[in-house]
Parts: sequence; C-alpha cells; structure tokens
Amino acid sequence: MVFPISLCQRHPRYAVILFAFVLTTFVLLSPTEEFAASSAPSYAPRVPPAPQLPARIARAERRYQRMLNQRHDMIKKYGPSPTQVSMFPPDQEPWPAYTVWDFFPPVYNCPHELERIGDIGDGGKWVCGLSRLAEKPDCVVYSFGLDWDSSFEAELLERTRHCEIWGFDYTAGGFGKKVPRTQRHRTHFARVGLGAADSHGPADEPKMWTLRSLMQANGHAHIDLLHVDIEGWEFEVVKALVHDFTGLSTGASAAEEEGAEAGTPAAPLPFGQLVIEMHVWHQRFHDFLGWWELLEAAGLRPFMSEVNLVYANYNRQSGVELADYSFVNVRGDNVFVSDRALGAGADGGAEGAPEDPDLRTIRHAIAPAVQ
Repeated sequence: MVFPISLCQRHPRYAVILFAFVLTTFVLLSPTEEFAASSAPSYAPRVPPAPQLPARIARAERRYQRMLNQRHDMIKKYGPSPTQVSMFPPDQEPWPAYTVWDFFPPVYNCPHELERIGDIGDGGKWVCGLSRLAEKPDCVVYSFGLDWDSSFEAELLERTRHCEIWGFDYTAGGFGKKVPRTQRHRTHFARVGLGAADSHGPADEPKMWTLRSLMQANGHAHIDLLHVDIEGWEFEVVKALVHDFTGLSTGASAAEEEGAEAGTPAAPLPFGQLVIEMHVWHQRFHDFLGWWELLEAAGLRPFMSEVNLVYANYNRQSGVELADYSFVNVRGDNVFVSDRALGAGADGGAEGAPEDPDLRTIRHAIAPAVQ
C-alpha cells in the first residue's frame, strides 16, 4: 500500500490539489469572527469626487440664511425680545404654539446620504455622508459619553475600513458589548471627561481634559466625527472649545462675523461633524440663543435633530428637555464639504505636539506629568 506522502512526492501536482482542498475546507467551515468579517466586508467602496458638492452646499446655506430671518421674526412674535421668550410655554392661555426646539430647525440639507447609525430607539445617531469615511485612511472619531452598549460606535467600525474611535467617559469602564472583539484594536478608551479647562493633575478627580489637550496628546490635527453626550456640561464646554480654536465668544459673534466678511475669518473648528445631545435643564432662552449663535458663527450647521422621547416619557412633568442635534462644519477642508480632503491625509499631528506622542497616556487613562 502506497503511503500518501510518498504519492505526493511522486506526483507534486497531487500535493497542490490536496493543499487547496484542505485550505478551502478550513475557510468554509471556520466559525471564527475573523473569517466571517473578512469574507463579507460591510464598508462602501471608495467614494468618487462629487463635482456638484459646492453647488449643494451653496443651496443649503441660502436656505439656512432664510431660516435665520424666520427665527428673528418668530422671536419678535413671542417675545418680542429673547429675554421674554420661554423655553417651554406653560399650559395656559394664550397657549403659544412652540417649544425652544422650534426656533432651531435643522434645515441645512446634508449634501450626501443621510442615515441613522446605531440601534433604533435610544443610542442611535444621525450622520451625514458616512460613505465619505468608508475608506478614508486617516479617519478619526472621538466619542465623549459612551452608551451602555455602544451600538453607534460599533456600526461606525463595521461600516468603515480604517476609522479608529477614541472613547472618553469617567463614569464607564470602556466601550459597550456591541463593539466586537475583532474590532477592539481600532478602539481606544480613557476614563476621563471633556472639560472647559484642563484639570487632570494627580489630585484631580474626575480628570478633565480640553479637546485641544486630548488631540495634542494623541497627535491628532483633525477629527472627522465628534460625538458629545456629557449630561448638561455641553454648554460650558462647547463655548470654551469654540473660543479655544476660533477665538469666537458669545456676545461677540456678530462682530466676528463682520470681520470674517472683511477678509479675516476665524480659524475653522478641527472637526468635520458634531453629534451632540443637548440637555436644556435650567437654561434660559436668551442664553441658549447666544450659545447656538456661537456655533453658527463658527461654521456649524444643523442637518438633523431628534428629541429624546424616552426621557420625555419618564419625565412628563418637565417637558422635552433633551434633544440630539447633528451638525456639519461648513468651514475648512473637511471631507464632508470638500473633495480635496478625500485623498489628503488630515492627521499630520497637532501643531506644537511632540513628534512621537505617548499615546499610552490617553489609551490607558494615565495622565502625563503636569509641566
């Protein structure tokens, strides 16, 4: 009887056929997630340039500017000054037909496909043009405030080839269960919070970092998608963030806009999209209006909103005080408003950051030594 190895030695082509058969059987019958993921990628093919993109953005901006006039008229109708407008009018005569959210409709048309990412119900977020990130080689996502199952982050990882997600939450232990083991190498977590000022010394708890400091520590000059859910601190934090990167501040935004028209525009914010949950507990309308106008002056345009009806259902006495808004940044060369950013590397390192930053300080929530 001829032993199989001897047969293969005599007839090498049999060895090739046998090897191919074994390898094919192993691939087809393998139960591992790695083979399943590699055999059926869910990210979209590379997106070609969109020659009509500038025209779409111009149309969307004209529509948004018309809405600003409507907002001004609506404030005069129910105020007539912002200080006289209620966030949520009481259930009594004359029953004005509005809530605060009606003054800030997301009428800016997303110039790409618009879709909700993550689970339906609580946890999902609206994103504009995810296909623009599908194969972007230097895609960076920051997520502040992680949901219990991280369905939003999990789908972002599934739908893109190269995106890496930096998650920050001083109340959580990491990403949720929906981020699969096979994608964990593209996630980085630190138990820190997003603050209006740096406060992460040895005695500080919780440790708070500004966005600029986190980006410098991680060697990032640009964030493609920024998600913020920080339970009411967003007003203080975003105001400080906008001033830090652009120099704009509430109360001076109109003058800054005039300066921009004169040829000295403020610097663009360092992210392409902002997805943020707003918690308007104890907010006054004129304060909220000033904060919102600061975002507009910095180039942020809302393209979708969704009130949190889960919260409203369990807090019926307090009104619809929580809402998610998604903004696109219309300034700069980010991938959502410029085809130039499709092929260019945007992650060249933050200005003033070290050439080889110690990423362990953020990925493992170890604060670097205070200088």
